[in-house]
Amino acid sequence: MKRISVALAAITAVVVALLTAQAANAAGVTASFTKVSDWGSGFEGKVTVTNGTTSSLSTWSVALDFPSGYTVSSTWDANHTSSGQTHTFTPPSWAGPLAPGATVSFGFNGSPGNFPGIAACRLNGGSCSGGGGGTVPGTPTGLSGTASSSSVSLTWSAASGATSYNIYRNGSKVGTSSGTSYTDSGLAANTTYSYQVSGTNSAGEGPKSGSVSVKTGTGGGGTGSKKAAPYLYMGWGDPPSPATVMNATGIKWFTMAFILSSGGCNPAWDGSRPLQGSADANAIAAIRAAGGDIVPSFGGWSGNKLGPNCGTPEALAGAYQQVINAYNLKAIDIDIENSDEFENEAVQDRILTALKIVKQNNPGIQTIVTFGTSTTGPNYYGNRLIERSQALGANIDIFTLMPFDFGSSNIYNDTVGASQGLNTKLKATFGWSTAEAYAHQGISGMNGLSDQQELTTTATWQNITNWAKSNGLGRLAFWSVNRDRGCAGGGVVSNCSGIAQPDWEFTRITAGF
Repeated sequence: MKRISVALAAITAVVVALLTAQAANAAGVTASFTKVSDWGSGFEGKVTVTNGTTSSLSTWSVALDFPSGYTVSSTWDANHTSSGQTHTFTPPSWAGPLAPGATVSFGFNGSPGNFPGIAACRLNGGSCSGGGGGTVPGTPTGLSGTASSSSVSLTWSAASGATSYNIYRNGSKVGTSSGTSYTDSGLAANTTYSYQVSGTNSAGEGPKSGSVSVKTGTGGGGTGSKKAAPYLYMGWGDPPSPATVMNATGIKWFTMAFILSSGGCNPAWDGSRPLQGSADANAIAAIRAAGGDIVPSFGGWSGNKLGPNCGTPEALAGAYQQVINAYNLKAIDIDIENSDEFENEAVQDRILTALKIVKQNNPGIQTIVTFGTSTTGPNYYGNRLIERSQALGANIDIFTLMPFDFGSSNIYNDTVGASQGLNTKLKATFGWSTAEAYAHQGISGMNGLSDQQELTTTATWQNITNWAKSNGLGRLAFWSVNRDRGCAGGGVVSNCSGIAQPDWEFTRITAGF
């Protein structure tokens, strides 16, 4: 009788152990989808990821297959990419590991409405109902880097189990690689950057490597750099010959205004002139023939802009890509203004996410955002733009302020004050040093008289240029070359500055930046 009891106890223990192991294994990591609401023309979805294991989950990736015709229009608390009908969501840059037993949720809006539900769900490449297991890669080792004046080339030793690698600059993800090398381009000269890499596979992301600091070399600067690029507008203000201005001043780069919507999510110069065969395309060809290049500017204060008209970040990135492809661009500027873009939080996020996609699809391209400011630095919407850039991992290269039209009686002092305020904000948001933050900053002034009769003389602009150069700012521009002609007492007009000055003097000063 005693032997039977012992045997039964042993069998029971084995069964309980098996059941416990199966239960723990069945729990795994799961993801569940809920349709929160549906209003006929759109819907809101929510996904909850649960870590049912006894170990922390370093990262996760949820891929949802949508029925044909449905798409995502906005996302919160996750990064979002799409390929066809597959929408993939990963943690935002600020998210930490998912603790054992913990859950995390993200949401999105989609369109159209009457959403029937997702067609398929994959978590870390496995089943959403209990997959997502597996082993994340080990830690990459041997990270090292070499630098030119504008790029850093990284190499490292492979991590066990890794199928690809994430590359981090100053704590923010800047790219991926399928091998053990990566070149980070479009950097500021004479600047120190910190890098780490991590391995990824279907189970998630492994630990980051140790960091390595690499300093870029001294750049050529001066007239050959896209850092100095005043605005030129071919649809307004008696446009000058670019070659004439280049020969007179030594300037090489121009920021060309403005790419708008020609209807829907279709880019065109001023919303009406085509990308090819227009005065703008002819000007670009003339600038390049003279040894220069251009940065197109999307947006501006007025007009029908792409940001509000492209319904998703992917569509907006596609519109940007059309222009990039048309001119084989090295940089783009998003002049984000007014209540339809700058003061519209959904459109802000759409632009930033689109620029993130652009950076992923065009290695080495420089992205610039240009926006208004107060005399002491960014206002609420400017601060939000910077914070969301970090949260979304948009990897913006240059944050350019427009320090005018704020009632200044001393444009030099207020330009410096606004730039110092931006510097403080960038340091707090990205963890950069003062010099690193300045390398990610720009100034875009208004030559002569501004719309509010603020006065920027050529002497003042020279002082601003000297200050920007001595502090290592990444960009200098002004509005505009069309107005860079003297007309003392002429007021605020499109084809001259309203003050006494030699023609093209503001451009000549800018070329020295």
